Amino acid sequence: MGNKIAAIQLVSGADVLENLEAAAKQIRAASQAGASVILLPENFAVLDGGPLSQYAECEGDKQALLQSFLCAQAREHQIYLIGGTIPLSTRPLVSGQQTPERIGDGRVRPANLVFDPEGNLIARYDKIHLFDVKVADKQAQYSESNSFEAGTQPRCVETALGCIGLSICYDLRFAELYRVLVEMGAQVLTVPSAFTQVTGAAHWEVLLRARAIENQCYVLAANQGGVHNASRETYGHSMIIDPWGRVLAQLEKGEGFVIADIDLEELAALRANMPIQSHRRL
Repeated sequence: MGNKIAAIQLVSGADVLENLEAAAKQIRAASQAGASVILLPENFAVLDGGPLSQYAECEGDKQALLQSFLCAQAREHQIYLIGGTIPLSTRPLVSGQQTPERIGDGRVRPANLVFDPEGNLIARYDKIHLFDVKVADKQAQYSESNSFEAGTQPRCVETALGCIGLSICYDLRFAELYRVLVEMGAQVLTVPSAFTQVTGAAHWEVLLRARAIENQCYVLAANQGGVHNASRETYGHSMIIDPWGRVLAQLEKGEGFVIADIDLEELAALRANMPIQSHRRL
C-alpha cells in the first residue's frame, strides 16, 4: 500500500443517485492516481438544504444504499474510504448493546464512517459541533440542531498509513477537539466539509493550516465546491496540508480531487525537533 492520501471535492445536489455516481467517478480517479486513503466531503450523497431524515440509515445495515455504496467502493478499489457524512437514525453502539439505539425525535446523527480495503466498517465519528449560525449569504440562517443530534465522542482510527483523527466541518473552529485527537495518537486530521462560500473565503485555509501547525499533523480537507441550489453555495478549496503548514495540493472549485504523499518519518522528526506536545502547560 502506498503513502498517498486524497480528498474529493463534489458539488452535490438533491439527486442521491447522481451524487453517488459523481462520487464513484472521483473515487476511481483518485485510486488510479495511487491514493490509499480517500476522503469524501460532508453530505456527499445529498445536499439540498432540507431535513435528511428521509435518507437516514441504521448503522450496520449492509443493504442500505449509502453504507453499501461506501463498503463496495472501499473493497473495489482496495482503499481506506472515509465517507464524509451520511445521516444515521441510530446512535453508536455502546458496550453491552446488541442493537443500536434509535433516535426518537426525528433527528439524525451526521456520521462519518470509515471503511477498510476489505469493505469492513472500522470507525464511526458523529459530528460534535453543530452549525447553528447566521451567515451573510442567501440562506442567512443555518440551524443544524433542528435536524441533527450532536455526537459526543472524539474518534481516531488506525490504518496502514498511520493514525487518523476524525472531524467534520464546523468542528474545525474548535481547537480543543484536535488537541484531544493528537493526544489519542492522530498523525493525520480529516475535515470533510460543506463550508459556505462566505465563511470559507474568510476562514477555511487559515483554520486548516493552524490545525496542521499547532498539532504537527497532516490535514486532509474535502469540501463541497460550488452552487447547490438557489440558496446554497460552498467554498471548495479542498486541500492537503503538511505538518509545517504548507499547502501540498488544492482544488479551488468544481468536482475533482487533490492528492499528495505523506511522510510519517518526517512528521516524527518534526515532532522530535519541536516537541510542542511535551511543552504544553495548560
